[in-house]
Amino acid sequence: MSTALDRLRTLARERAVVATSAATIGWDQETYLPDDGHEWRADQLAWLSERAHELGTSAAWGDALAAAEADATAPALTAAMRRDFDRATKLPGELVAREAQASSLAKVAWADARKRSDFSSFAPHLETILGIEREKAERWGYQAEAYDALLDTYERGSTASNIASLFDALKPQLRELAAAAVERSNKRNATLPGGPYPIAAQQEFNALVAESLGFDFKAGRIDTTAHPFCTTLGPRDIRLTTRYDESDFTSSLFGVMHEAGHGLYEQGLPSSEVGLPSGEAASLGIHESQSRLWENHVGRSRPFWEKWLPVAAKHFPQLSHTSLDDFLAAIHRAEFSFIRVEADEATYDLHILLRFALERRLVSGELAVKDVPAAWNESFRDLFGMTPPDDAHGCLQDIHWAMGGLGYFPTYTLGNLNAAQLFAAANTQPDIASTIAKAEYGPLLSWLRDKVHSKGAVLTPTEIVTQATGKAPSPEAHLAHLKARYVG
Repeated sequence: MSTALDRLRTLARERAVVATSAATIGWDQETYLPDDGHEWRADQLAWLSERAHELGTSAAWGDALAAAEADATAPALTAAMRRDFDRATKLPGELVAREAQASSLAKVAWADARKRSDFSSFAPHLETILGIEREKAERWGYQAEAYDALLDTYERGSTASNIASLFDALKPQLRELAAAAVERSNKRNATLPGGPYPIAAQQEFNALVAESLGFDFKAGRIDTTAHPFCTTLGPRDIRLTTRYDESDFTSSLFGVMHEAGHGLYEQGLPSSEVGLPSGEAASLGIHESQSRLWENHVGRSRPFWEKWLPVAAKHFPQLSHTSLDDFLAAIHRAEFSFIRVEADEATYDLHILLRFALERRLVSGELAVKDVPAAWNESFRDLFGMTPPDDAHGCLQDIHWAMGGLGYFPTYTLGNLNAAQLFAAANTQPDIASTIAKAEYGPLLSWLRDKVHSKGAVLTPTEIVTQATGKAPSPEAHLAHLKARYVG
């Protein structure tokens, strides 16, 4: 390896130490921080974020990058680093610190507003976040609209117009499929036995399942929070979180399987490349492909529950008289619901279409912050045929805007498309298909490690999916999967 690349690796590791320190106290804020500690925590996060930004935009970094580019030893890696460096240097450290502090305080305000179902108390924070995101977009630059610059942060190479075209084409098919799935479910009306499903038993069962998928608990753990997430505190420190409902154990279980999918991706990235694009996830659309693959294609499948329903019955005795067919009918139940994270596969993407359209209007200024609740409810009526009863079941249910994650939501549906295409491709391998049929997932995880995880962010999301599956990303496999499972 060249001296220039060695220097870049050293600088990248130093920046990663600072960035993951910020992630650590950010995780603590969402899990264990006492209520009165949030203002100081915001100052801590702002300081650390600015320091990480300074390191990644320093003259030393720029000189080492230029030298590595001249060496031409790793052109794909240095090209990815050049893109990241050029974007980063367009943002002043003061803006980065201001964003970290604003989002830290906004997340606290969101949690309180959601609890009280009062959007008006969160609105000033959203105004602040929106102003910061627009400022970033202007500094980065864009061709068509500011949303493009924000979207590119999460899904490299995507544009709002391309996403809109994809979603416009999908919308009638998704609506028709969702309606048919809901009608079919209503005819059977299958439900799980009533609770309680004790939280301690859920925690034990969830850990068994996550470990069976390949999640390494020597390099990770599961904790409780208001909004499930996965975060990386270091190359061997991956934190999963979930929330519990004693009336339905599958809520926390599928949350854990979803976040474990993210965690498996993070644990599969080359730890020697920490801080470099070669050691980072390619995009959120690829990240979501991993979480949705494990949660839905594996976790809601018949082979999975042929093995795990008897185990679940030992933890939750009320399941002991539930047949496999009845259980599957219950977890495959499709219904129009208000909460995205609790939505079934057949209706889930409609939630994303709604959020993408609204936040695109927010960024452009077409939609004022004060009008978000009314706009949300109107859009929800159009897509789902019902009106959210309050803000907590409507525009306050997601943490993403409080995080500053404008441009994030489209990646969920992109993740669904990628998950289906990757899972279908993996199943063409006889050794993988035969073990999936027995609810054994070592070969599937190995295939994902080879085809996706090991690539880091050097390749584009499109290149990763195309190389892994032999064709460009397409909705075809996702729609086929939904029809087979929910319509028949």
